[in-house]
Amino acid sequence: MQKRHMTGIISSLFALTLLLAACGDGGSNVAIGPPASETNSASQLILDAYGISEDDYSQYQEGFGDAADGVQDGNIDVSIGILGMPAGSIESLHASSGDVKLLGLSDDAVAQIEENSGYNQFTIPAGTYDFQDSDVNTVAARAVLMGSMKTIDEELGYQLAKIMIENADENTHAQSEQMTLENALDGSEGLPIHPGAKRYYEEQGLTVDNEVAEISADESSRKSELVLGTGSQGGTYYPLGGEMANVWNNHLDDVNVTNTETGASVENLSSIRDGSMDLGMTVNVPALDAMNGEGDFEDAQVDNAAFIGHIYPEIVQIITRDATGIESIEDIK
Repeated sequence: MQKRHMTGIISSLFALTLLLAACGDGGSNVAIGPPASETNSASQLILDAYGISEDDYSQYQEGFGDAADGVQDGNIDVSIGILGMPAGSIESLHASSGDVKLLGLSDDAVAQIEENSGYNQFTIPAGTYDFQDSDVNTVAARAVLMGSMKTIDEELGYQLAKIMIENADENTHAQSEQMTLENALDGSEGLPIHPGAKRYYEEQGLTVDNEVAEISADESSRKSELVLGTGSQGGTYYPLGGEMANVWNNHLDDVNVTNTETGASVENLSSIRDGSMDLGMTVNVPALDAMNGEGDFEDAQVDNAAFIGHIYPEIVQIITRDATGIESIEDIK
């Protein structure tokens, strides 16, 4: 009897905890991305553009995969993600719920975001998703690969860039179609480029105007195991990074690349700085902040990372369900 009584109390306390988390300070339940992630930073830019403060909604700092589960369950009303297009996680959510919709950004909001960040206007064309009947106005940046100047020597940087481009057809992820020579330098503006990557791109006829990183890595002391920072399993980085690692491992001699789940851009850049990662996938916007010691990297500048290549366009996608009654960002309040 006592055990049953305690179980009941614990269950009640758990239910109360969930209720309090869901209620928050008021407004809608909004997933804004993990702490210290670029999704989190972009979410703040968007909400600021609409004059929405933390008191106006209940904040959930979840990766997009967990957030999508919350949207499916009805515990989260709106989820903001930075994803490739189309995003498999959004397609899966709609297949399960049947009433997913994308929320667009107003022209004024886009203008304010462009003025205060490296994001630019982007249109998600009608029909990108089965449920999408019209164009959706949003913003986008670029996913890029950064490498440690301390562990990626010139020849290895050359091979990483070369294999990314020339063997992209072996990568089964949909976003690998963006890994082309034509796109190779997209998102590199303002970033130092790895000398090995520069050599490869110039051999292919591209003009590289970036500052060249001064690497300290040496081929004679090259590591046999490299760590690639990706993102959460529900996002684009993790599965795409796994495919990238497989392709590299099929073509690199004496080097093995292992992808690891992380909080994405900011964590990956910080980990390269601190020496616990060799390669990192990141949005170009926080990469610029990292190089300049700004934003999340104020007083924590990253001075040992260099651009290796463009991966794919990073598109801010904001989802909700018809069941929430939310028609626009303004309705979050």
